[in-house]
Amino acid sequence: MKLKNDEQDWIDAFKRGDDQALSYFFNLHHKSLRYFASRLIQDEEEAEDIVSACFVKLWNGDHSQVTSLQNIKAFLYISCRNACLDYLKKIKTKTAAQELYYKQSEQSEESVLSKIIESEVVEMLAGEIELLPDKCREVFKLIYFEHKKPDEIAAELGISPKTVSAHKTKAIELLKASILKKGLSNALFTAFLLFLDLH
Repeated sequence: MKLKNDEQDWIDAFKRGDDQALSYFFNLHHKSLRYFASRLIQDEEEAEDIVSACFVKLWNGDHSQVTSLQNIKAFLYISCRNACLDYLKKIKTKTAAQELYYKQSEQSEESVLSKIIESEVVEMLAGEIELLPDKCREVFKLIYFEHKKPDEIAAELGISPKTVSAHKTKAIELLKASILKKGLSNALFTAFLLFLDLH
């Protein structure tokens, strides 16, 4: 059966127990949930396990309760948040970052909400990066994801450092234009670039 890429089609398929629908929701939310979990618990491997368990919980739950994409997203984030807090409760020795996130999460729903929003924004921007022209995308990823210097990139791609700089500038301009078009702020884009530089 070929499913239409329409919200109600996916919801109906999920209610029928069609595993194609589970795959669809997994692809839709996995990356942002993993980012969200890793920000809370500061452990990439454990975050992956927690997120996988959340999807299993979703699949094994009462499918009749699923009414919308928003409903599924809320279930996944709430399950993920609770599992992250349970994990942080269990570990005896926490890093300073884990202790901070644990205290924030216990005391304030706002801190968790801000991380959910951050996760969604990062996921959205990751999609925009994939839409960049080939060379711009390649240079952008090498600079911000692999933290390579312009000279290294120039040697790797067989282009001049000046061309590397031009591709970087074009990539940033295209991403910024796309973000502003979606109604996000210039400050948020600057924060995103800073985030990439620090990770």
